[in-house]
Amino acid sequence: MDTLFDVLHVVSAVFIVGPMAILPMTAMRAVRAGNASQVAVLAKSTNLFSLLSLLVVVFGFGVMGMSDKKYDLSVTTPWILWSIIAYVVALALTLFVVVPTMRRAAEALEASAASPAGATASAPSYPAIAAGSGVASLLLVLVVVLMVWKP
Repeated sequence: MDTLFDVLHVVSAVFIVGPMAILPMTAMRAVRAGNASQVAVLAKSTNLFSLLSLLVVVFGFGVMGMSDKKYDLSVTTPWILWSIIAYVVALALTLFVVVPTMRRAAEALEASAASPAGATASAPSYPAIAAGSGVASLLLVLVVVLMVWKP
């Protein structure tokens, strides 16, 4: 059972957290291209993958709970605690900054496409998506480093 949770934890991290980190970068490209529908779909997808990333945490707690007692792992183990903190901050940034900004960018792109001038009203959203997703990605990299290094 321990091996099953190890596999589920790693596979879900790769296939769920990976897209959570990468999709906003694809959305930035769609914002630059002025593709409102693609930005809207990517906002929904990023939101979904971010919520699904909670499965990685659940599987991680399963791995921690089944670990050998000689390792004395708990939520207060420093590398686990810092991993949880970094993940929670990355998740919050994604859900409360990146996704809403992507939605606003999609709305602004739709509005600018409908306006006679066709101006790009979404330009202010690009740096917010870039900064928010960049910091979230760095925090997720920190989580991976802590999971591998276990200082």
